[in-house]
Amino acid sequence: MFVIRERFFAFGDDFDVLDEHGNKVLHVDGKVFTVRDKVVIEDLNGDEVASIHRQLIALRPTYEIRIGGEKAAEVKKKLFTPFREKFTIDVPGPDDLEMKGDLLDHEYVIEQGGREVAAVSKRWLTIRDTYAVQVSAEVDPLLVIGSVLAMDLALERANEHADTDD
Repeated sequence: MFVIRERFFAFGDDFDVLDEHGNKVLHVDGKVFTVRDKVVIEDLNGDEVASIHRQLIALRPTYEIRIGGEKAAEVKKKLFTPFREKFTIDVPGPDDLEMKGDLLDHEYVIEQGGREVAAVSKRWLTIRDTYAVQVSAEVDPLLVIGSVLAMDLALERANEHADTDD
C-alpha cells in the first residue's frame, strides 16, 4: 500500500509517496509541471524513474506515462458521466486497464480484464486529504501511481476550465 496526498498539484509543489509504514519510497516533482507540462517521479536517490506528460494535441485529456524512459501507457479521460469519472490506461499490447471512480466519495478502482488490480481510497485513512493506494502484485506500482497522478491532473485541469467558464 502507498500513501499520497489528495489534491497533488493544487499548489504545484513537490511531495513524497510513502509506504504503509510512513517511509518515503518516491518523490514527485510537481514544480516541473508548471514549466514543461511534465511531472517527474524520482527514487530515493533523486533519479527519475517515471514521468507523466500531458499530450497537447489530443481531443480529450490524455497523459503519457514513461517508466524507465520507455512509454508505459497513455491515460485518456472518457466522456463524462454524472458523478463518475472513467479513464482508459492504454498500455502496449492487449492488457489495457480502466480506472473508474466516484467523485463525491473519492473512491477509485483500476481494473484489468474486469478484475480489480488496484484501489485508491480515502476511506482507509484518517489523515485528511490523503489517499491510500492498494496495488496487486501483478501490476507495476509506478504504472498505478502514474495513472492516479494523471487522473488528478486531468480533473484539476477540468476544474480550472469550469471555474473560468463561470
